[in-house]
Amino acid sequence: MKRFAAAFLSVLFLAVPALAGATVAQAADVARLRVDLAELNPRVITGSSTTLTVAGTVTNTGDRKVTRPQVRLQVGERQTTERGIGDVLSGAVIKDSPLTDFASVADVLEPGQSAPLNITVNLTGAKAALFNRPGVYPLLVNVNGTPEFGRPARLGAVSMLMPVLTGPGKSGGHSSAGAPSLTLLWPLTSAVPQVYAAPYGQPLVLRDDRLADEIGPDGRLNALVTAASTAVQGDSNLARSMCFALDPDLLTTVDAMGRGYQVHTDAGNVPGKGTETAKTWLSALRSLLTGRCAVALPFADADLNAVSRIRPGDTTLVARAAAGAATIQQLAGVTPQSGVLWPDGTPNESVLAALSQAGVRTVLTDAGKLAPAAAGGGVTVQGSTVRAQPTDSLISAAMTGVPSVPDSVTVAATTERAVASQNGLGALAFRAGLGQPAGQERPDHLLVAPPRRWDAPAPELTAYLQQVGDFLNAGVVTPTSLATLLAGPAGSGAVGDGGQDPNANTDPAVVSTLSTLDGQATGLASSMQLDPTKRVKPDDVVAPVRLAELRGTSTAWRGLPADAATANAQAEITAISDRVAISQPKQTIALASGNSPLPVYVLNDLPVGINARFTLNNNTGLRADDAKDWFFPAGGGRNYFLPVEALRAGRFSVDVSLRTPTDTPLGSSARFELTSTEYGAITIIATVAAGVALLLLASRRIYRRLKDAKTGRDVVD
Repeated sequence: MKRFAAAFLSVLFLAVPALAGATVAQAADVARLRVDLAELNPRVITGSSTTLTVAGTVTNTGDRKVTRPQVRLQVGERQTTERGIGDVLSGAVIKDSPLTDFASVADVLEPGQSAPLNITVNLTGAKAALFNRPGVYPLLVNVNGTPEFGRPARLGAVSMLMPVLTGPGKSGGHSSAGAPSLTLLWPLTSAVPQVYAAPYGQPLVLRDDRLADEIGPDGRLNALVTAASTAVQGDSNLARSMCFALDPDLLTTVDAMGRGYQVHTDAGNVPGKGTETAKTWLSALRSLLTGRCAVALPFADADLNAVSRIRPGDTTLVARAAAGAATIQQLAGVTPQSGVLWPDGTPNESVLAALSQAGVRTVLTDAGKLAPAAAGGGVTVQGSTVRAQPTDSLISAAMTGVPSVPDSVTVAATTERAVASQNGLGALAFRAGLGQPAGQERPDHLLVAPPRRWDAPAPELTAYLQQVGDFLNAGVVTPTSLATLLAGPAGSGAVGDGGQDPNANTDPAVVSTLSTLDGQATGLASSMQLDPTKRVKPDDVVAPVRLAELRGTSTAWRGLPADAATANAQAEITAISDRVAISQPKQTIALASGNSPLPVYVLNDLPVGINARFTLNNNTGLRADDAKDWFFPAGGGRNYFLPVEALRAGRFSVDVSLRTPTDTPLGSSARFELTSTEYGAITIIATVAAGVALLLLASRRIYRRLKDAKTGRDVVD
């Protein structure tokens, strides 16, 4: 009897996971199936919703075949706390109920094989009852299967938020009383700063041609412009709520592309392909922005705290990063909100002081990065005149994505490009108070900040904006322009680090390299002189280096190699220094005498004069006079005669180079092949002196020997 009971318990233990749908894989199991959603309809459930459809594909990403992959939809309880919303965003296991039965995806999925996923459920009866009250519900697309040599388990899942305005088949629904106002930022900045080099007076060179793809018909930036253009047509509420966040560096780069540009390759620069594309995109952007709200991003979306560390104690670079309003007005045809900046990260005290001096009165920042007492609304930062206006942290996290819980096979909808905005819609509905208990505190204003480099396809962006417009028209939120929001009263508070991600900082190695290059640029500028005919200021010549330093601190470079971030600044320094060059002699130079000067031809192609010093290396056969500063006029070249002295006769070589008085190298060194048949005067004098000294020493020794010999004879006598 005991043996039978033990066997029964063993069978029951093995069967329970399969009977229960194997809802969660054990820690030892890993996700072997990737779920790619292509459709979710509707995005928000209302009283008129009759079905819910989810479609996509399931792919075996493991190295073992999976048998009997099957999918079902599961719905959780209405969420009433931010913690509950956060659990859904992170893929945590939550209490839910089946919305459908398991449906077969395929008999077997071999490694790398995919199969379609398509589920449509009628929202009637008991299924409609799962969404019977307004609110935000967790919706899970759960895929189970049995991996080879394994057991049934959840092998892939997508978790998302489903807003419900009204239960299916019901009327009435969410009350708009006390609805918060909504302002939606729409950021436009490139994936990474694309400028490789843009020296003063020379053509633009891009690091590659990806920006042409981004602004092209199928590109990310074009999708952002196209979706917004479509959405605001005929929807005045949405148009009033939107404010376009513009990167001055992006506008400058695209404008320069429209005039022709080059692309850097290992084999040399080649013509870019996006000249006409740049003109088309910039024209479409200007059309979109006519009469719209705009706000400036820092130049190249620079990390202002990192910028302040390039040149500690000097506010010039921070001020330059914040001075994009004139560029936006000139190139985009719209006047941005005066004195308003949307930087990434928490501005430190030195940055706030620099921004204040630069005329910035308001920074938009994550509410999680304000001290708790200040996070409820706009505040004037203590010890500063700058107002900090918070964006909504929960909505930003829902749209950007949050780290998944350890060992979870569930991913958030944020990772699914076709439904990337779904969690953002759910978080927006939640923060607007949808389905929350009466009397629960809700914010007065919602400043929504999508990811700064949102990479969603155009249909998804259009769907998001259309649904936000529906929220506005349904009274879930009310439209408010950014100008109106910022005109409201502000309290007083402090900037904290509550939302600071330790990984969301610029690599210290990048800052160190940029600081070194900044010093070289300063040295170059100090060695330059204004040419009275060309009238170009030295600071204008080195200005591309300063802009490259800002690009090097772009938040886009986080997590990427430091060399990529600093390549532009290094290329700008090289572009300046290479315009002052020593010509390589085409033949051996014969020194007519030991003191003959060395003829060196120097070409200065800069529009400014420059002071520099000659440096001789590998010069064992030659000695130069003490280093002195030479002046090389702008825009030309000529021979300079460098005083040298031959230390030996014969054939030898010497490397000649130029360096500024601050020791910044100019151009590359040139090798001179020399012949000399005579020694220099100094060498001859030194040789004669040495010979005289040797003669005197020899004479003295002979004299002493003779004297000693004479003394010995006298003693004998």
